[in-house]
Amino acid sequence: MFELVFLGTSASAPSVHRGLPSLAVFAGEHRYLVDCGEGTQRQILRSGIGFKKLNRVLLTHAHLDHILGLGGLVSSFTHFEAVEFVEIYGGKPALDRVNALLFSVVLYNQTPPMPIHMIDLKAGRVVRAKQYEVSAFEVYHRGRGNFGFTFQEDSHRPFLVERAEALGVPAGPERGMLVRGQPVTLADGRVIQPSEVVAPEEPGAKLVVIADTGRTDNLIEHARDADVLVVEATFLDEHADEARSFGHLTASQAAQLAVDANVKTLILWHISRRYRERDVVEQARAIFPNTFVARDYDHFIVKRGVGAVRAVIPKPDSPDATEISDESGEAQP
Repeated sequence: MFELVFLGTSASAPSVHRGLPSLAVFAGEHRYLVDCGEGTQRQILRSGIGFKKLNRVLLTHAHLDHILGLGGLVSSFTHFEAVEFVEIYGGKPALDRVNALLFSVVLYNQTPPMPIHMIDLKAGRVVRAKQYEVSAFEVYHRGRGNFGFTFQEDSHRPFLVERAEALGVPAGPERGMLVRGQPVTLADGRVIQPSEVVAPEEPGAKLVVIADTGRTDNLIEHARDADVLVVEATFLDEHADEARSFGHLTASQAAQLAVDANVKTLILWHISRRYRERDVVEQARAIFPNTFVARDYDHFIVKRGVGAVRAVIPKPDSPDATEISDESGEAQP
């Protein structure tokens, strides 16, 4: 199971109701930030999730609307929020910009109190943790060094408690042995095989997060059978030519990707200020009905075989659905 908290969902520039792109992913005992747009540290405070363990940052690409918040965040870590280290993963163009931002501006002539590690991303495994792994894959956008991310839980074999009770397997070390694939002999002499009380292997939850991208044909296999796909929807179909020229997707293209990849739930972000939310979601749902348009502070739980479950409604001081749906303004791709 993974958890998502959207901290910023706007495209290129903030709007009244949407901050710049940033997404917190909770995975086991770890927390990750996918992108860190300007103002992310304030969004963290308003969301209520706090800064604890939020020191691993995965950057999708080098554009400023996805990285400028790192200046303020690292400054706060340096002065107020005690963290043991900061890890920033990104392609070389993104890391070059972040390095200049942090060490030529924010930390100029200072030695930070914690190590800051810059990790040059390559396609493949990024993090191996106890029960899951994070991997990166290349996406097409303007420039080089653009990535999406897959969070994949390990496969597991559920223990069938009711079946074990019916067979008389006592709670305790015997059940642990069966889970580890070892047969056990009961007090009455019966031998219980693991296959009798342990279900066949099931894959774990799969979450795929993509920000800016101008193609979907190269993403289908990466998103295949994901429980949740998070991907941009910067434009609507009436501006498809503009989307193509700026290396972005329309809501329809994102929805078709969800269909082609057989995902359970689609969550759209990176929403342009020129569109009303209801128009974005209607265009996507015409192709893929189980679609959400993320709002700032939305909280989802990712469950295997279920998809996304909304955990809480937007914060009380956030605008209601009607106000957000009527949002308009000019886009800045």
